[in-house]
Amino acid sequence: MTPGPVLPEGWEPRLTAEDFSERWLRSPVGAGLARPWFDPVALWLLGRWFFPLSRLWAAARAANGSLLKFYEEVPMDPIPGIGARLRKTLDRFETAREAVNATEARWRQVFFDERGSELYRLVAIEAARRDRRNAYNATRRHFSYLRRRRSIRPVRWDVPSVDEVEADYGAWLADPAAAFAPSLPFPEIAESQRVPGPVGEEYWLRFRSPSPVMNDDVFARVYEPIGVTDPPTLVFGHGICVEFDHWHGLVDEVFLMCQMGIRVVRPEAPWHGRRVPDGRYGGEMFIARAPRGALDTFSAQLQEWPVLIDWSRRTSRGPVAVGGSSLGALLSQLLAVKAAAWPEAVKPDALFLVTHCGHHEDAALRGSMARLWGVAEALAGHGWSQEEALRWLPLLDPQGGPPAMDPGNIVTVLGSRDTVTPFATGKALIDDWRVPAENRFIWRRGHFSVPLQMMRDRSPLDRLKRVLERLGAPA
Repeated sequence: MTPGPVLPEGWEPRLTAEDFSERWLRSPVGAGLARPWFDPVALWLLGRWFFPLSRLWAAARAANGSLLKFYEEVPMDPIPGIGARLRKTLDRFETAREAVNATEARWRQVFFDERGSELYRLVAIEAARRDRRNAYNATRRHFSYLRRRRSIRPVRWDVPSVDEVEADYGAWLADPAAAFAPSLPFPEIAESQRVPGPVGEEYWLRFRSPSPVMNDDVFARVYEPIGVTDPPTLVFGHGICVEFDHWHGLVDEVFLMCQMGIRVVRPEAPWHGRRVPDGRYGGEMFIARAPRGALDTFSAQLQEWPVLIDWSRRTSRGPVAVGGSSLGALLSQLLAVKAAAWPEAVKPDALFLVTHCGHHEDAALRGSMARLWGVAEALAGHGWSQEEALRWLPLLDPQGGPPAMDPGNIVTVLGSRDTVTPFATGKALIDDWRVPAENRFIWRRGHFSVPLQMMRDRSPLDRLKRVLERLGAPA
């Protein structure tokens, strides 16, 4: 048996902080960034850089080193004179992919299939996984010379026909109350081995998605505070194209929540992270399959999240909240209404919403990100009238009755200058739900500056903590 390394006396293996945003966002530099001017800059960077480069990166995933296949997958016409350079770029991409695939396979084996691994080995494997995945994602930058030479569309569209959506989801139009019901019995959940993180223990949950549309494994990262008996739990959804478990340095409020004694469960949404099919980047399928992409995603998650709520109740006697930012908030508010008819065991006790709107169509058709992607034009080009699209999008709205939890257990953060999930209908929704004034945080910020401001101003998180403390653990 090969002996382990000689470790310094007193050294405790621990994951280092992957998010440095708290420190610099609380500095004078952060104060300048957490302002409304940042939002149009962020949109410009997404439109000019991130999404075009992501489309090129996704094409490389499907090309498997073939230049011809790469051009087909973008799609774009071949560019004379750059064959050697593109070959080198694809080779670098494949090298990074091989490294991340090997590390991910080792990570799954050690964390889920083996037991009793030395702590230093677990920490090293997880650190290597994140490093290599971040490096793999960052190979987008190697395609920047192609972005400059041609106008690359941010999405490769795969819009379904009206008849296809009608065949699969038409029954929901006739009976919206029956839509999004959880599937029983729940699948078995596997818990990974645990590693100490910067503010608590971290581990992962894995289970088979109950959704026949997805037919894949769901992964959720758990951040659990140390020394807290029966902690409250927040199941927290991320935004579109956001993959917290695969990038370094993202603005992340999870560490703050864990410091406050809240256990956070962060599931990967369909078509994100480990659930992205070849030829796509994280979140692209949600956009490209409009309007079906949203129906598929929300229907899958409203079967997956009850599994996590049930697990949360079985592993702690504390209250359970659901929430999210942007796309995760839209899902959570829909779940909050649908859960009113669910069994008590999977009804959440509280709701935490960050940057949300009251109608899905506001974000999907009229929001500034939807305009950046060209959703309305793509739908029209594939035979969808606006009226036809608007038959389906209300299924995703939090309508049909009050939410499952008391209004006093709802905390919401809105940006009055938000153009991605437009502010007006989000404000109208919390008015309709009679969310008390002390649970509303309305800042003069946009969609991207709200999370930055929340790293500087913890009052929404403090309010959520008080709500959860008031709910308490049952006697």
